[in-house]
Amino acid sequence: MDRTQGQTGRDEQAAGGPGTPSSASASAAAPASSGQAPAPSGPARVVTLTAGDFSLTVNPVDGSEIEPLRPGTERGRPAKRDAAGRAACDAAARPPVLPGPPISARPLLARGEELERLVRLLGRGRSVRLTGPSGSGRSALLDAVAARCAGLAPDGVVRLSGYGHQQPGELLHALYATVYDAPRERPGRDELLARVRDIGAVVLLDDVEMGGAALDELLRATPECAYLLAATPDTKAPSDDSHVEEVFLTGLGKDDCAALLEAGLGRPLTDEETAWAGDLRFASEGLPLRFVQAAAMLRQRDELNHGDEDDDDEEPGVFEERPRDSAAVPLPTLAEGAAPAELLASRVSESARAALRIACALGGELPHHAHLPALVGDTHADTAVAELLDCGLLTPVGTRYRLAAGVARQLEDVGYGDTASEEARTAARHYAWWTGHASVVPERVGREADAVLAALAGADVVAAAVLARTAAPAFAASLHWEAWERVLRSGAEAARKAGEVAEQAYFHHELGVLALCEGRVDRARAELETSIGLRGALADKRGTVAGRRALALVVDREVAGAAASPPLRLEAPAAASEAATVATPAAPATAGTHVTPATRVMPAARTDATAKAVPAAKPAPAVRSAPAAAPRVAPAVSKAAVTPAAPEVPAVPVSSDAVTRMTPVVPVTQRSEPPTTLSEVFENAFPLSPQPAPPAAAPAAPALVPARPSRDPGRRRRVLLAAAGALTVVTLGTVVSLAMSSPDTEPPADGPAVSSTPTSAAPTTVQQNSGNDPAEEPPVTAPSDGGTTPGASAAAPSPGRTPGRTPSRRPSSTPSNSQQPGTPSTAPTTTDPTPSPSATGEATPTATAPTGPGTATATSPTTAP
Repeated sequence: MDRTQGQTGRDEQAAGGPGTPSSASASAAAPASSGQAPAPSGPARVVTLTAGDFSLTVNPVDGSEIEPLRPGTERGRPAKRDAAGRAACDAAARPPVLPGPPISARPLLARGEELERLVRLLGRGRSVRLTGPSGSGRSALLDAVAARCAGLAPDGVVRLSGYGHQQPGELLHALYATVYDAPRERPGRDELLARVRDIGAVVLLDDVEMGGAALDELLRATPECAYLLAATPDTKAPSDDSHVEEVFLTGLGKDDCAALLEAGLGRPLTDEETAWAGDLRFASEGLPLRFVQAAAMLRQRDELNHGDEDDDDEEPGVFEERPRDSAAVPLPTLAEGAAPAELLASRVSESARAALRIACALGGELPHHAHLPALVGDTHADTAVAELLDCGLLTPVGTRYRLAAGVARQLEDVGYGDTASEEARTAARHYAWWTGHASVVPERVGREADAVLAALAGADVVAAAVLARTAAPAFAASLHWEAWERVLRSGAEAARKAGEVAEQAYFHHELGVLALCEGRVDRARAELETSIGLRGALADKRGTVAGRRALALVVDREVAGAAASPPLRLEAPAAASEAATVATPAAPATAGTHVTPATRVMPAARTDATAKAVPAAKPAPAVRSAPAAAPRVAPAVSKAAVTPAAPEVPAVPVSSDAVTRMTPVVPVTQRSEPPTTLSEVFENAFPLSPQPAPPAAAPAAPALVPARPSRDPGRRRRVLLAAAGALTVVTLGTVVSLAMSSPDTEPPADGPAVSSTPTSAAPTTVQQNSGNDPAEEPPVTAPSDGGTTPGASAAAPSPGRTPGRTPSRRPSSTPSNSQQPGTPSTAPTTTDPTPSPSATGEATPTATAPTGPGTATATSPTTAP
């Protein structure tokens, strides 16, 4: 048995031991087209990489080990490749050279105008999107553009494949690895963006599958590159802001289709074949791929009809697999020309048909031709790839081949997919042996990633777990981390279904290490904690230690991230923290000290009731009163008596949102630290003596000299109580004024007392206060200049400041002279709202006479003489 005899050893390195199964054939180095030097003998899978700020050691036994870079081991800026290095990378990006007779080159017909336009746009630094259906010749046009743009950019021409890439991350890493000479290094995202920004190259990106925001990110990351993007019409279009030019590929004309058919056939067409080619061109809309396949069908027809004169002397059936038919083979029908896969597959060799079954089982991916002898069981099966490529059943994609567009569906309809599960299981077992072999370099496994992942998806859980376990370290060492993540996730799911706890712990550990290298700290913690738990259940000490070391790095990253971005804290705005207004220092007794806020505080919030409560008088200046003319004032909060100015609008309870929206500019208290409690926020946003700016329409109330806000906590509480008390005073005064405005009529017993005649008397404002809390300074309204209010005392007090311990005057509760002592008074009675301090300090409440069932009764605390 020699199933692997046909494999060449150019993709493997020497195993370094006599017991290697492929030691005889694996003595050659890596293929010359890859541009890689032979790897040294020994355990090639223990590889040390540099991943951002970490040093990653890929250990296929116990799991990868990660640690921070040691001081002094950081690598410098990598150098760019020279012309020879770029040529080697360009050769490695092409499909491998196939064994067997060389395939004749196909001419590029009717694409001269598109070629000139693409070269002209790329020469100006513009990015172009080449759009055409599958089989329209996009890859052939890219090859012609690459030949014309060889010396256009300082970093040359870079070939990349966008097949299977929905995000630009892996494409940027591939571009970085092609331009920079940085082996075994995968930079972090910030460093990667900084490096690719300096790349100036013409990038040919074939089989693009992304567009929109993802494509915009790729273009923004590389502003010095000009892209030629080859895509199908169903690919998402670029955004309008990307400024990518569009070039559309259409089908070939009738003459061009006939010329392409003659070039593939190697002879002129007959009249019957010319007519058939015209009908095929109408049915296939002139796609070049259809005429490549049509030329293969005509060649097979000539071979079957023995059109060559040299075949007449040969005995039939000696060197052929089937006997020669005597009847002439007719031209294919139009249906066979539109879907030629079945007819072409029936006329190729048995090894080629077996390769087609493997490709159908792997989702269209064809393994490297070196694997076909082991997979098919034929030592010469490696030549089947060239046979299928010449028939137009395969198309190059990056560094590999896959079935052409529509071929897989056509073959599955005729039964080529019936043995898909068996073929996938065979491929998975073969790749599990091959990827785990020490003679296979990781870069070779990375180029075979799509076929390995396809075999992993179609295999059973046992074979999938084994394949993932052996392929994951190779993908990690080859820096193909997108395939590494996919194989780890598939392996973890397969190990879970198969009940392999140890393998499941390994996959979760590798996923945690991968997430840590890519900066996904939360994902890394979740995966590593899962792996540590599973290994703890298995009593795997070495694996648990490796997991805890990686988890310690996760904790360090979390601490560093928390220090870099501290959590948000609820604070007042910077302007509000300084306060709203500031009081002017000591002024003369005859001059008032006015406070001007930066903005008006809700001037439109005044209601009709509030307007009635404020007397329509000219504003009187605030002065410091002499002790002889001291009015009755409330007891001071501190030893210094303070009389605040009456607010323009009633004080209402405000929320924290209202405090935040206020933006005062002039501070009242110079504070070096921001407020930390809600009461301080209220104190800063609502000072004790705010004096609004004089409005244009309504006069402002007089402002008195405010005292500096106290620092003790009890005063803050009293500030809030004063705000609520002011609202209550204004509301009760409004109700009392409305109820007492009618002197002649008694309000009905079942309703509130409402005055039908407007009155100009100043409303009575009464301060409500509890017996436990000290009285606060209520607002004082200025009297009118024209006279006194009916019912008010003869001597109207003038607002000012009263020194402490002044004998008080009891407020008069006697009705007007026109009323008798026993008669209920309906006229408004002015009760002094401010209690005055007495010598004894004992407070005696004084009540006003009720005027009706709807009239509110308030008490004013005064002190007994």
